[in-house]
Amino acid sequence: MIYVSTGGHPEWSFAQTIKFLSRYGIKDFELSGGVHLHDVANELSKLLDVNNIVLHNYFPPPCNSFVFNLASLCPEIIEKSILHAKAAIDLSSDIGSSYYSFHAGYLIDPSVNELGMPIKGRRINDRHECKKLFIDRVNQLSKYAASKNVKLMIENNVLSYKNYQEFKDNAFLMVDPQETSEIIGLTDENVGLLVDVAHLKVSANTLGFSAVDYMNRFKGITWGYHLSDNEGLMDTNHPIQKDSWFWQSMNKNLDYYSLEIYNVSPEKLLQQYELVKDHLC
Repeated sequence: MIYVSTGGHPEWSFAQTIKFLSRYGIKDFELSGGVHLHDVANELSKLLDVNNIVLHNYFPPPCNSFVFNLASLCPEIIEKSILHAKAAIDLSSDIGSSYYSFHAGYLIDPSVNELGMPIKGRRINDRHECKKLFIDRVNQLSKYAASKNVKLMIENNVLSYKNYQEFKDNAFLMVDPQETSEIIGLTDENVGLLVDVAHLKVSANTLGFSAVDYMNRFKGITWGYHLSDNEGLMDTNHPIQKDSWFWQSMNKNLDYYSLEIYNVSPEKLLQQYELVKDHLC
């Protein structure tokens, strides 16, 4: 399945985004962020007869915004994060979706307005402690998800050069191949990897490892892909190309590919959809 992310319309509710893009023939959606709606389950039920839907990370968006972080040391944030993940798993189960995906954790607790931007430097929490907590929490959520017939996917984080310079370190989990291998290896069989190729391109450029080698190494445990492109310095959600760098290293036999292309017309999104479809044939 090739999905189109609703993350490109943060000013709209998911229902508004779906109704708008459906007019152009787009029918399969990955729900991510957007404006809070009070009765998400009811709104979802109105769309299921004409759309295939999966839920990602910060969906459904809560009434009071926070940064979802399963590696947090803050009791309030981790309580909100676990409740949010369980609500997303419940919704996924209710609509018959097989997956719920989310970002790997952070060693800091950024503010909402810092996401996607250079993050102001601050003390980084202990990597070993945060990683252990993250893995334990993912495995707890995995058991809950398995009871609902939902699989979990962890998305690799992005480390921009600006953030690396600001912190003089890597403040995010699951950026490089070593930590990706470690974390996925310590989670149970209901957890797989969601490779964001744009995140990977930036992180590989920042830390100096091979993005192609990363994709090839983890092809067997990758259950899905996020597709967009950038200049290698930050995650900009630019369109992909016929000759984009990642095609030859992708597993082309999966049932989860999501276009995270922002700030383009619906017609351009349809072209991007057809491009992915052609490469998967």
